Amino acid sequence: MNSLRIYNTLARDKQSFVPLRDGEVRMYVCGMTVYDYCHIGHARVMVVFDIVQRWLRTLGYEVTYVRNVTDIDDKIIRRALENNESIKALTKRFTDAMHEDADALGVARPDLEPRATDFIPQMLGMIDMLEANGYAYQGKDGDVNYAVRKFAGYGKLSGKSIEDLRAGERVAANEAKEDPLDFVLWKQSKAGEPEDTGWDSKWGRGRPGWHIECSAMGCTLLGDRFDIHGGGQDLQFPHHENEIAQSEAATGQQFVNYWMHNGYVQIDNEKMSKSLGNFFTIREVLEKFDAEVVRFFIARAHYRSPLNYSDVHIDDARGALTRLYTALKDVEPDTQPLDWNEAHAARFQSAMNDDFNTPVAVSVLFDLASEVNRTRDTALARQLKQLAGVLGLLGREPRAFLQQAAGTGDAGIAPAEIETLIAARVAAKQAKNYAEADRIRAQLLEAGVALEDKPGGSTEWRRV
Repeated sequence: MNSLRIYNTLARDKQSFVPLRDGEVRMYVCGMTVYDYCHIGHARVMVVFDIVQRWLRTLGYEVTYVRNVTDIDDKIIRRALENNESIKALTKRFTDAMHEDADALGVARPDLEPRATDFIPQMLGMIDMLEANGYAYQGKDGDVNYAVRKFAGYGKLSGKSIEDLRAGERVAANEAKEDPLDFVLWKQSKAGEPEDTGWDSKWGRGRPGWHIECSAMGCTLLGDRFDIHGGGQDLQFPHHENEIAQSEAATGQQFVNYWMHNGYVQIDNEKMSKSLGNFFTIREVLEKFDAEVVRFFIARAHYRSPLNYSDVHIDDARGALTRLYTALKDVEPDTQPLDWNEAHAARFQSAMNDDFNTPVAVSVLFDLASEVNRTRDTALARQLKQLAGVLGLLGREPRAFLQQAAGTGDAGIAPAEIETLIAARVAAKQAKNYAEADRIRAQLLEAGVALEDKPGGSTEWRRV
């Protein structure tokens, strides 16, 4: 079953996946900096790598999935000061909010979720190794910096050469550095900063740079070399490039075998970013749309492609997911295990083994739904439900999905009122007042509720 190929950003090609340890996968994904609510770009990272870890487990691997929490950072310090709030209180509040958002989207918790502040000794140990190996130095301002030009492989992930990175293009000039391209490993504490933003070290009191956090947590929890490192495309440079430089200079061996990067989320074909002000928090999106619809919207695009967010696209995803649930509404899946030898399952497997090609996998679900509608076959219904379950979809009772409101902020017409109107329509039909019956149907449709008259005289409803 395992012929998995992964697009490795480092190789710029799809490669057959061969784990470092037989039957075991160690994967690290860069998590959130918890100073604000997560946005739809974070949702994509969470869902994409949730699907990746689900498929790896489906293939039979023993997976250790690590996704960190960055809980010390310049943005965190600024926000805490603005709020007159402690760092710990701020980061706990937004970590809890992140968990709520992830749970709503059906994202499984990672096996390990390290917080940066719990790994300060390991970060200091790695910086000490880098200094001993000649890759780190303390600048005139007290910061400890990484000497980029001393690492021969710098740029191998992003494809950027040292010559491309001319001084001032990516980094601000800093006379305390030996080279403008050098990046900070340990930041000296500054006057006026809160007490809980610094730790003692041999270089003075300070805090870690962003890049060293992930290197130290990854190596500590997964070993100096592990299988997969993932994150958003925006992290490829400089964050992941700097992780490679630090880790390999410290340990003397290759850091990661396969690098995976999901594409940007775009708003009206423009990259979403806080600086442009064109971003939506997950909470804002879930006010309008069901969380499983949002997950499906993310899943039906290939993870490496841009994802264009709009209400129109989410509405389209809702209609598509409704078709899948409708196929299961009147056909109860049998209780047999998923049959991977069945034709649809074999195509699904082939798609997922081709660099997690969820668009093709989702197309298989629609083919199955069409077959279920045509044949009413309970075995095919089981294949549909269980294959969708691999992607974290179709886990609810179909009528529960079909009858719920669009999002948490849109309750719509209440179920009790719908049932009352349906009863009034039944009474009108019995009285042969068909005009009134039609009027009630039209009223409900206007309110976003479609009726389906079933054999035997019963009526079912769903939201549209």
